[in-house]
Amino acid sequence: MKDKKALIVDDEPDIRELLEITLGRMSIDTAAAADLATARKWLESDSFDLCLTDMHLPDGDGLELVNYIAEHRPELPVAVITAYGNMDTAISALKAGAFDFVQKPVDLEQLRNLVETALKVAPLAEASHSTTRLVGDSSRMAELRAQIAKLARSQAPVYISGESGAGKEVAARLMHEQGPRVDQAFVPVNCGAIPSELMESEFFGHVKGSFTGAVADKQGLFEAADGGTLFLDEVADLPLSMQVKLLRSIQEKTIRPVGSPEERAIDVRILSATHKDLNVEVAQGRFRQDLYYRLNVIELAVPSLRDRASDIPELANQILERLTSEYGSEIPEISTAAMSALQGYAFPGNVRELENVLERAFTLCEGVRIESADLQLGPVGTEPSPRTATENAGVAGSTPDVPLHASAPATRSTAVAALQPGQSLEDYLEVVEKELIVEALEATRWNKTAAARKLGITFRALRYRLQKLDLE
Repeated sequence: MKDKKALIVDDEPDIRELLEITLGRMSIDTAAAADLATARKWLESDSFDLCLTDMHLPDGDGLELVNYIAEHRPELPVAVITAYGNMDTAISALKAGAFDFVQKPVDLEQLRNLVETALKVAPLAEASHSTTRLVGDSSRMAELRAQIAKLARSQAPVYISGESGAGKEVAARLMHEQGPRVDQAFVPVNCGAIPSELMESEFFGHVKGSFTGAVADKQGLFEAADGGTLFLDEVADLPLSMQVKLLRSIQEKTIRPVGSPEERAIDVRILSATHKDLNVEVAQGRFRQDLYYRLNVIELAVPSLRDRASDIPELANQILERLTSEYGSEIPEISTAAMSALQGYAFPGNVRELENVLERAFTLCEGVRIESADLQLGPVGTEPSPRTATENAGVAGSTPDVPLHASAPATRSTAVAALQPGQSLEDYLEVVEKELIVEALEATRWNKTAAARKLGITFRALRYRLQKLDLE
């Protein structure tokens, strides 16, 4: 904190003194102003690393100062001090470009956390330390990267909209990595994957003995992300009862673990996303309007893959490089016709679907060249043609849809037994696939080339499946 300087703007002498003492103990020099006019003079005559301003001033309000700083000193983080419970004012300030907010009466721990985070972002953040990339040179992606770089400097909640598979989590990670919280945890959570009866414990943790089975204290997701970023993916899937508790934690910046008599201060940045239309969810009563306004302070739209088809060649090459590095083979070439097919396809599943298509083509293609037929796409602009039951029997989890065309062995009827009670279709298909592959390998005395031929798949496809199914 040495050599850092903050401007404090508040018309209450007691508040100014409290802030000056607190920052002074953090070895931060301060200058104080009681009104907007004095604050502007300070900003014109001196340089600062942080500005703290009250929202109610004798000659105007804090929003005017936020707008002034955004226009004349955009590199300067400004945090606003709001009256307790006045979230509308805080949200307005965040939308105008404020770094963060703190409520009166000022909680000194929250204030120190805010100041420490703000001073990390004061020198304009460099993107070079980021390990996450948004691939593509299209104008849409250039605009998205510029928006992320700007939003990374703020602590305002950001709602990331976009279709399923478009890269919303990638955008969230990039925002975290380019921001002042990069040295702390990025905690992604799929809200739709947590059973409703476990949600409160998963988000806020619990103390030992708080319910049957609570044999020890458990840290929740908020505490795991303390000091860092919590990414709420598929936030529209949260039940209404959990939405109420989440809203309170975000507004108060505190959590109460299940069974605990005390609240704990928490310092997290909230990013959220869903492929659903939150406006529709609010209108139909499935999502609380107050939580929507709290999460959607700023919206970041991630474009669909079909809106940036020019990025597909670069994306495809990156995906194939990753696949070949995983399985130790030569990078296949994509024929001109195959690339045209990819760029003309609608990709309802976006980048995630492109990955699946190329993974399947990688295992199907002969030699080191991917042809249009290997992609197994439907007509241009449509979804892939449906697979037969035999083809789908070769799918286990994310395993590419490569058909196993083995002639039915004598033991096949035992392999393809009825689905067992409690057994998922995915587990059942994996059992079937393993048994068919093992039978083919045993019949060929574990000659993989011969087994692949017997199964009607390429040697590369067999090797891929052996790794996927842990049969190596």
